[in-house]
Amino acid sequence: MARRSRMSAALLMEVYRRLLAARGHQGWWPGDGPFEVVVGAVLTQNTAWVNVERAIANLRAAGVLDPHRLAALDPDALAALLRPAGYFNVKARRLRAVNEFLLREAGGDVTALGHDHDTGALRARLLRIPGVGRETADSILLYALGRAVFVVDAYTRRMFGRMGLLDPAMDYDAIRAVFETRLPPDANLFNDYHAQIVIHGKETCRPRPRCGECVTRDLCALGTAGGREDRGEPTEVRHVPG
Repeated sequence: MARRSRMSAALLMEVYRRLLAARGHQGWWPGDGPFEVVVGAVLTQNTAWVNVERAIANLRAAGVLDPHRLAALDPDALAALLRPAGYFNVKARRLRAVNEFLLREAGGDVTALGHDHDTGALRARLLRIPGVGRETADSILLYALGRAVFVVDAYTRRMFGRMGLLDPAMDYDAIRAVFETRLPPDANLFNDYHAQIVIHGKETCRPRPRCGECVTRDLCALGTAGGREDRGEPTEVRHVPG
């Protein structure tokens, strides 16, 4: 595919350097410890991050931002605390499922999951949890456990699709492989690169792009064409911190 052929390691690093120079290191993921990161990764599906923060604040105020205390909480009470995050009944079930996994597999200690040094096997275990998709699993691996796994989202598809570097309709794991095989296997790099893409997607590479403000415009097929496009953009079904 012609689009894939331009996705060289040098070009990917140049894009990152420009984003970093424009906004500085993002210091992701917001959260006080690995368990809070996991909670945020579950709750951030289909909502703005500010709503996730409100739900996490509710959990903290109730004294249940802890795996063991969360497990003892009545399901309806948990759903009520998660109301600000939207789809609170669904998210309550998903969070309970993830929490049960953490208690069963690691005694509630998220970092103990890291004792399984095979990232692929650990990812497969996470994906067997009801309601945990690939983006959520990879967010947990990268941001809570420091594994060198590149997180792909709608912002990634939009930005690099517009640049002409990949087909935004590609499968999630195919896009993830593009980044992981061309960049150094560095969790800190993957962490900040994903954060930079999200912030750029929120502020500049929006559904109606602000190409005149874009630091990668000269590298972008859409930017060099004048910033106009007629095709639809991928729907953003997930919102992450930023």
